[in-house]
Amino acid sequence: QVEMVESGGGSVQAGGSLRLSCAGLVDSTYCMAWFRQAPGKEREWVAAIDRDGDATYARFLRVRDESAIYPRFVKERFTIHKDNAKIALYLEMNSLKPEDTGIYYCATDPLWTAGCPTDPDEYRYWGQGTQVTVSS
Repeated sequence: QVEMVESGGGSVQAGGSLRLSCAGLVDSTYCMAWFRQAPGKEREWVAAIDRDGDATYARFLRVRDESAIYPRFVKERFTIHKDNAKIALYLEMNSLKPEDTGIYYCATDPLWTAGCPTDPDEYRYWGQGTQVTVSS
């Protein structure tokens, strides 16, 4: 049974940083991803990393409390990486904005080792989430 646990969330001021961790993953060769969910919003993909350590990032993230989607180049502020020896996943988040507020989840699935999907339905294993709150 896979039991993944996220940690590292918290409350920070805009411009601050957090480092999220995910432990309990099964295999470092599987795709591992971070998703987030803001209150009242759908769960959205943030970043993923494949068996070779190649990372991909969301280009467009919803701006909280607005109906339009603006480009938010996550890659400029977030970094996903993993520790193969520990089979752990991390998300370094810098220059945090209030719209980054939400519950952050790690996810993985043995079906994917490359071409990591961005659809949450493609991932079977999830952590319980860690809350990130960014105040202005």
